[in-house]
Amino acid sequence: MTTLLLARHGETVDNVNQIMQGQTHGMLTPNGIRQAEALAARMSGVHIDAFISSDLQRSIDTCRIISHPHGMEPVTTPLLRERDWGGFTGLYIPDLQDKPWPPDVESMAMLKDRARRFLRMVAKNHPGETVLAVGHGIINKAIQSVFYDKPMHEVQKMTNGEVRRLEIL
Repeated sequence: MTTLLLARHGETVDNVNQIMQGQTHGMLTPNGIRQAEALAARMSGVHIDAFISSDLQRSIDTCRIISHPHGMEPVTTPLLRERDWGGFTGLYIPDLQDKPWPPDVESMAMLKDRARRFLRMVAKNHPGETVLAVGHGIINKAIQSVFYDKPMHEVQKMTNGEVRRLEIL
């Protein structure tokens, strides 16, 4: 069995400003850095064999803060990237409420396929290990949706700096 500690990156400037970040890199706020440091402190006594991060900067920065006390550097993967919001990327979220979705938004099927591939990769590459992975709000929901075989709307949103434990068989 592999233990996956699934975390969400710390708060970003775009989170605060309600900007649809999608697959942009983003930058942690001072509060986001504190969230990552608090998670690092909580995880400092936990044995972790590997750290994996989305290849987007906000997750890499969060994961580096968490992995530092363990003396490890995170490995990055595009499988953990946030959902690609296509034409909505960079826009103010409240303005999008009743707008039709652009055709270039990543489909739910594609998102869940990435989530499945991520879970398979972790299980294959880290059997019997504990892995801490830092992703994003929507991809983390998709991973849990696939893992628990639940619709996305039934998975509670993760807050910035939150971690959830999944036991992969």
